[in-house]
Amino acid sequence: MTLYSTFRPLLFRIDAETAHGYALSALKLSPLRRVPPSDPRLAVTVAGLEFPNPLGLAAGFDKNAEAPDAVLGLGFGYVEVGTVTPQPQVGNPRPRLFRLEEDGAVINRLGFNNQGQPAAHRRLASRDRRRGIVGVNIGANKDAADRIADYVTGVRMMADVCDYLTVNVSSPNTPGLRALQDRGALADLLSAVRDARGPKGPPVFLKIAPDLQPADIDDIAAVAIGHGIDALIVTNTTISRPPLKSRHGGESGGLSGRPLRAMAIERLRDFRKATGGRLPLIGAGGIDSAEDAWARIRAGATLLQLYSAMVYEGPGLARRITSELPALMARDGFGSIAEAVGTA
Repeated sequence: MTLYSTFRPLLFRIDAETAHGYALSALKLSPLRRVPPSDPRLAVTVAGLEFPNPLGLAAGFDKNAEAPDAVLGLGFGYVEVGTVTPQPQVGNPRPRLFRLEEDGAVINRLGFNNQGQPAAHRRLASRDRRRGIVGVNIGANKDAADRIADYVTGVRMMADVCDYLTVNVSSPNTPGLRALQDRGALADLLSAVRDARGPKGPPVFLKIAPDLQPADIDDIAAVAIGHGIDALIVTNTTISRPPLKSRHGGESGGLSGRPLRAMAIERLRDFRKATGGRLPLIGAGGIDSAEDAWARIRAGATLLQLYSAMVYEGPGLARRITSELPALMARDGFGSIAEAVGTA
């Protein structure tokens, strides 16, 4: 039994969003830990960035870039902060974050609540970037008259303080945002983002939804490759509802965690096929163990992200997964992550 499992029942008596705030505050106030070394066999290179291990913390936990270095101290190979929008916004009314404890899941309809890109920029500009890789997830304000212009603003504002940028067009909680995944709109968006980044800017990743038809997958893959996107994050939360046990199962918003696992790995395989292995894929959605992380790598993911599992497994999850991965690699006869990607 871990220390976190002992205290989790007390934490779960507090509403989910308040508990999240406490967790983030605890990280901010704790002494900064040394980043633990990773097994060299876990190192992987994507878009010219050298990741010490493939496991990252997904956007959503540290929306305002308040504690990325503390998160790296938990054993993650990289951290993605955000989503940050050009202007601050309060997001949707509370309650808007729900634990589905019986299902190992979370539903959120936060709506890009954040303090705005200038606040995140100030914090990231003051950190020592040698400590580890930090990406920034950018989005559009809910009331933006021109959403593509908001993404261009995000690229220009955040490019100099991050190791990569993620264009998030897949949140279900900003009305109409997912329409930017349509082929024509996506091509326009990625052209504008590429121009704003310039030739010397950071790599750009694209985060997509799991709720896609086969034609959508082919279109997104073709547009991403054609416009020089450096990696795809597969996937964001789902608006679908598999059978759920929790009384919160009918809440609106994006579902993440264990019930998303099967859909997320299916989309990963779909995009591996659609891209022909020409574009690095980042597997996300329902990862909560080393076995599942390894399955995503074998299915085509070069990097991984998790978040919801931290709610149930606690801050030691990243170290546990990364410490167990080498044994799984050895079991299946692989000496590195790169050798194993897409071999299942």
